[in-house]
Amino acid sequence: MITGVIKNKVDKIWTDIWAGGITNPITVIEQLTYLMFIHDLDVKELETEQLENLTHEKMDRIFPQTPAGQALRWHNFKDKNAAEIFATLKDRVFPFIKNELGKDGQSAFSRYMSDALFLFPTPQIVEKVVTGLDDLYRHDLTETDVQGDLYEYMLDKLATSGKNGQFRTPVQIRNMMVRLIEPTPDSKICDPACGTAGFLISSAEFIRSKYETVMTEEQWDHFAGDMFNGFDMDKTMLRISAMNLMLHSITKPTIEYKDSVSKTNDIAEEYDIVLANPPFSGTIDKEGVSDDLKRVCNTTKTELLFIALFLRMLKKGGRCACIVPDGVLFGTTKAHQSLRKELIENHKLQAVISMPSGVFKPYSGVSTAVLVFTKTGAGGTDKVWFYDMKADGFSLDDKRNPVAENDIPDILARFHNLAGETSRARTEQSFFVPKSEIEQNNYDLSINRYKEVIHEKIEYDKPDVILTRIDTLIADIAKQAKQVREMLEK
Repeated sequence: MITGVIKNKVDKIWTDIWAGGITNPITVIEQLTYLMFIHDLDVKELETEQLENLTHEKMDRIFPQTPAGQALRWHNFKDKNAAEIFATLKDRVFPFIKNELGKDGQSAFSRYMSDALFLFPTPQIVEKVVTGLDDLYRHDLTETDVQGDLYEYMLDKLATSGKNGQFRTPVQIRNMMVRLIEPTPDSKICDPACGTAGFLISSAEFIRSKYETVMTEEQWDHFAGDMFNGFDMDKTMLRISAMNLMLHSITKPTIEYKDSVSKTNDIAEEYDIVLANPPFSGTIDKEGVSDDLKRVCNTTKTELLFIALFLRMLKKGGRCACIVPDGVLFGTTKAHQSLRKELIENHKLQAVISMPSGVFKPYSGVSTAVLVFTKTGAGGTDKVWFYDMKADGFSLDDKRNPVAENDIPDILARFHNLAGETSRARTEQSFFVPKSEIEQNNYDLSINRYKEVIHEKIEYDKPDVILTRIDTLIADIAKQAKQVREMLEK
């Protein structure tokens, strides 16, 4: 948990960058990410040096063992004057990271540096940012968890940046979805539309909080490496997500540039868990869509194709929690109905959690839902659990301030005790609907199709009673007005 002091320092750094002319939040975070990576390379090199001194064994180094190579390290340039810091970073450190580290693929982050640009405009801005970051690292960011929280805080600023907010699913929603699925230390997890890797981070935090004291060495190796997998078509997002994972002790994740629903992606039955908030809108070239996805739902709508993709990528028995726009639940096209039929008839659809439209404000007011399902290939859906979420702990306006109302704890408690839900009436916030009824409704999964609303009967007085009451009020007003007028005439 980061403190108000840390937030103030980050805000000051952010303001300095904006004042220098970099106003796109994505670009700000990208440039800060480069500097944080450069700092962390030096920290890693210091740890290697300490280990060498203890073991007296030579180890692989990041920086060349020459005066010029050592000058690239954070602690050797951070206290120099503004012009020297700027020149060192722009002309020497940055090219070194792009051209040398990326060759060996030392981290997922370094692999995506080939097209990175150093955009800090002036030596003065760079000096302020380097000084600000160094102060944070020396006095505030002494633990990896805090560094990860800091990065999450910076990423939260994307929510105020219009369409850039599409990359951010609110943390409370991510955490809820992870807790619905409950990954284990042996799970292999994927987000095929990973953005800033939020779902992977939430999964990592859940696993560490629940299993940290009992995980084996092999499980820790799996955690640091191939447990976490993410794809995106935006290389800036890939750099940011790789850095985010590194700051959460995930050093070798599979973070790849990939058009997930295209023919170039042939991954099948690979993952135990898929967690995702895929693109809600837009279409793609029908010729470029993977043929096996079109067999499930012949469409170019990405929100449908991604669900078909999740089914293909999961192993049998694999589980998915994903966010979909409401249109997926009740759309009447053949593709919509085919996809819903596939989920219900050929796999096990467990839950549809309807979320309020304000969850993704301020950058989107679309109504959404969470689908939870298991890939079986042999059916298994006998009834579906519906929940009508009305609050997520934050106001549903553009400000999204914390509020007391929060259905998430209730959702989790009820989902993990579905046996206790069987007697719930449809007038309540959660209830079951049998598969046969859903089938009769063309596989409609909108909660409003099945929820029963009790309309309270209101009794009104008869018109003559209301008119008599009005006459009495008018007389009373006239009497009081007369008294006031008499007081004024005295």
